[in-house]
Amino acid sequence: MSKRLRSSEVCADCSGPDPSWASVNRGTFICDECCSVHRSLGRHISQVRHLKHTPWPPTLLQMVETLYNNGANSIWEHSLLDPASIMSGRRKANPQDKVHPNKAEFIRAKYQMLAFVHRLPCRDDDSVTAKDLSKQLHSSVRTGNLETCLRLLSLGAQANFFHPEKGNTPLHVASKAGQILQAELLSVYGADPGTQDSSGKTPVDYARQGGHHELAERLVEIQYELTDRLAFYLCGRKPDHKNGQHFIIPQMADSSLDLSELAKAAKKKLQSLSNHLFEELAMDVYDEVDRRETDAVWLATQNHSTLVTETTVVPFLPVNPEYSSTRNQGRQKLARFNAHEFATLVIDILSDAKRRQQGSPLSCSKDNVELILKTINNQHSIESQDNDQPDYDSVASDEDTDLETTASKANRQKSLDSDLSDGPVTVQEFMVVKNALVASEAKIQQLMKVNNNLSDELRIMQKKLLGKDAN
Repeated sequence: MSKRLRSSEVCADCSGPDPSWASVNRGTFICDECCSVHRSLGRHISQVRHLKHTPWPPTLLQMVETLYNNGANSIWEHSLLDPASIMSGRRKANPQDKVHPNKAEFIRAKYQMLAFVHRLPCRDDDSVTAKDLSKQLHSSVRTGNLETCLRLLSLGAQANFFHPEKGNTPLHVASKAGQILQAELLSVYGADPGTQDSSGKTPVDYARQGGHHELAERLVEIQYELTDRLAFYLCGRKPDHKNGQHFIIPQMADSSLDLSELAKAAKKKLQSLSNHLFEELAMDVYDEVDRRETDAVWLATQNHSTLVTETTVVPFLPVNPEYSSTRNQGRQKLARFNAHEFATLVIDILSDAKRRQQGSPLSCSKDNVELILKTINNQHSIESQDNDQPDYDSVASDEDTDLETTASKANRQKSLDSDLSDGPVTVQEFMVVKNALVASEAKIQQLMKVNNNLSDELRIMQKKLLGKDAN
């Protein structure tokens, strides 16, 4: 963590001391309690990272710190700064407020409803407003004023907007100017480093031409962020982009020997998806990886002498209202995959992503992503012979949720890691990882049981105290 993060800093949502999490796309630092609410909203609302126990690209952390130190929180609480707001009884949460409903309601209003963001005067055509804001974003990203750009993005400016007169995107402009923190912010909001301008050049090209080598290397990393994160989840390593290696695909030796017909059918459907549907599935799996890893960090960093209840974990991916109900149900279903099933899906996606980039297309069909998830989930039901599991759109059980500790991740790095030539690992090595995951899950279950016991004892003590008061 950067030295700039000082103990005097407070949670952006409740002003509690020593925040240990960050909301990357909001440019704020938040405490544990407020983070639990952020996570329940979903990554489309708030993308959280632990400041100490999550790996950070240095310039990404610098971007968040700069926004926080320059008052980015006032963007999300603009109307609350108005004295009239205090007179009307509207206020932000404080550290003494309960998480539910007080802090939760405030955080939802602040980030999900954008209830306190400064509103522009109403116009007949919202698309014109978004276009104007996006053009302003083009002009702003050539400077180092991050909070101005975040304000424009909060009002509806599009990070990937293609300027019809200039023939480029904001990321092209930031790359020409060598503004690496602006590039980080734009990328968080969906800017694509691979987009070509009217001359056929990408932001990476302009960064290299301008001698901004650190920016160029970072843009390449951002371009492969999805597949890099999936590979790192399985084997603890990332490709060597500087030397032209853009994919690592871990392989489980002899995995084809017990590959069921259902799994083969699922893989075939995966390969036949259109690029658009494949990208959707890959993004959903990326979000599930983030959920599992963040859950592991969350449980590892909590004080287990206090109560850890079911409300402190996110059992499956929260609903994104911009997605169809079918896609949201498929996303939730991912939480039910055990370690082996999920690893198999991740490896299939990595393999197909590499194939698609290298231009070896298979015939595309109109198969829905849900068919793949349904096929793999049917395989899970048959192999487990468990017909009593809840449907995927109900709350997943603790056994279905894959929570990993730091120790298990270290074991995974040693055992599942393929070499740079994508070589397979042995069954014995995979079993080491599987046993480590089982052990970590058992430890978590034990902690949950201890916390339940503490909860029961607390209720008994409260009843005794009430009885004494009554006497």
